Amino acid sequence: MTPGSEPRHAAREPIEDRVAEEIVEELELRPAPAAEADEPMPSMSEQVAEQLGGVRGLIESSIPVLAFVVLNVVLGDVLKVAERTALYWAIGGALGTAVLIGAYRLYRKEAVRHAVNGIFGVAIGAFLAYRTGDAKNFYLPGILLTLAQVVLLVLSVLVRRPIIGYVWGVLANGGKHDWFDNPRLFRTFQWLTLVWAGSLFVRSGVQGWLWLQDQANAIGIVRILISWPIYAATFAFTVWAVRRVTREQHAEAVTG
Repeated sequence: MTPGSEPRHAAREPIEDRVAEEIVEELELRPAPAAEADEPMPSMSEQVAEQLGGVRGLIESSIPVLAFVVLNVVLGDVLKVAERTALYWAIGGALGTAVLIGAYRLYRKEAVRHAVNGIFGVAIGAFLAYRTGDAKNFYLPGILLTLAQVVLLVLSVLVRRPIIGYVWGVLANGGKHDWFDNPRLFRTFQWLTLVWAGSLFVRSGVQGWLWLQDQANAIGIVRILISWPIYAATFAFTVWAVRRVTREQHAEAVTG
């Protein structure tokens, strides 16, 4: 077949193909590259630590409380400043440090979720302390919130919907709650939820007793020095217990 004698439709195909390619390139309609293999999910420890802000988040959440305690003690007990004046300075110090932490995170273009939560919690306690004129009420919201968590944890066990199981499903199991169909894991989450309830009750109970005794500064010291170690120990025990069950079941599945 001599050049120029091709069928009309054959001669048009290259032009049409080129036009189609130009349209695709112009509109960026190229097929998306194949999805990369899913990366393994971070460990439960890593994900919970991220939710809490890591070690830095724990430190930052303690700074406003520390500022409140130090200012209240130094001004009220050491310098013998009037009680309300010392209280107002302590409230200002707690709120100021919380705001500064949030501003610093904004300046560094870092996540401010934890800082905002901290400011909100400090603000409620500061408002109560200001309105009542009593430093101990700065800690009251935290005490009541922790007691409410204890009640919810115990109720979740009674209705056979252990909250710790749901937390594990969301943070470490890709949002799946297949542990309901795993009797060993279900029982583990039942008693782990009670362990958490007991841990929180100890924390709130000690602070509540000090609140009843009007020991405002002692509450702050306990909150800083005792609460976090108890939390860390409970969390470490939870991770160990869940991993022990899952590893044993995995080994049984492989050998069986």
